[in-house]
Parts: sequence; C-alpha cells; structure tokens
Amino acid sequence: MFTGIIEDLGIVKNLHTEGSNLHITVSSRLTSELKIDQSVAHNGVCLTVVSINGDEYTVTAIEETLIKTNLNILQVNNSVNLERAMILGTRLDGHIVQGHVDQTAKCINIEQKDGSWIFTFEYDSSLKNVTIEKGSITINGVSLTVVNSQKNSFSVAIIPFTYEHTTFSSFKVGTSVNLEFDVIGKYVKRLMNL
Repeated sequence: MFTGIIEDLGIVKNLHTEGSNLHITVSSRLTSELKIDQSVAHNGVCLTVVSINGDEYTVTAIEETLIKTNLNILQVNNSVNLERAMILGTRLDGHIVQGHVDQTAKCINIEQKDGSWIFTFEYDSSLKNVTIEKGSITINGVSLTVVNSQKNSFSVAIIPFTYEHTTFSSFKVGTSVNLEFDVIGKYVKRLMNL
C-alpha cells in the first residue's frame, strides 16, 4: 500500500533481461534504508527488492508487469519516481495507492500556466477505466487530482514542487506513463456492472 507521495527520484543504473523478466538496478538515497523482500513503488509499480549493493538495489519486473506498464521502455540513466510502502498509523497525504498499474496513457498536451502546468493524458477507454472531476488518479506513482475528465482523457494540474521533484519535469507530448485509477472508483464500477 502506498500514498502517491514521491520520496526520491532514483536513477536506473542497469537493465538486465533474464527470460521474460527484467532486472532493474536503481541508485537512490533511500537504498540504505531498504531491505531485501521490501516493496518499493517505481513509477507507481510495486516491485520487490531482490538485492542490495552499496547505494544500488535491484528489483525484478515479470512479463505481466512489463506488458501493462511503461517499465519496458526504461533506459539506463532514466529517472524513476520512488516511494516506499506506507507505514500503518501515519498520515495518508495522497490517496490509497496499491502499486498495481491498470494501464498506460500518453501525454497529449502540456500547457504552462503562470506558476503551474496542466498535463493532459489520453488512455484506451476500451479497458473501461474511468476518471471523475476532482477524483484521484496516480500517474507514474504520483497521487494527483483530476481536473478535466473526458471519456478517454483527463488533465491534472502540477505545482512547481511536484514538477521539480518527480519525473513530470521530463515529460513531453508522447511520453508514456503508468496509470492507477482510484481503487474506490474501481470497486464502484465493478458493482455497477454486476
């Protein structure tokens, strides 16, 4: 369980394919606080730490994860949003995030405002995921509020702090991102379809 509040920007140091798995080695200031078998969200994808070496640690993404997320396009020296699992009993500053990406989306517009940015994303609506105005969405692990909800697209407003401390500063039109739709909304949708 995560909150969508990013703790660090990690740097991808190595990518190694083994069968259909991808081993991702990341350098982060959080590494010294990690332990093997711990869950860490990488661009919103919950992955398990399998090894630690100095200030670097390695996680493994299986084929199912690579198909549903943007981890399959990572390159060495890319930045990734990192968040350790939530500690029970502390503030939930974002929203309930499971680390289970529902699908990817493409950035289709970036509008710079006076001191903020509006990012618009388009996703495949045939998968039946939905957003609602003022509802929660997780983009590459970042907990955000939906500004403009459409059938297959939505926008979010990004403040300077989020822009500077997450991968949003590297987004361009065409950037692929991971989406985790609000868990409460997913349950409501499921109940409505019964």
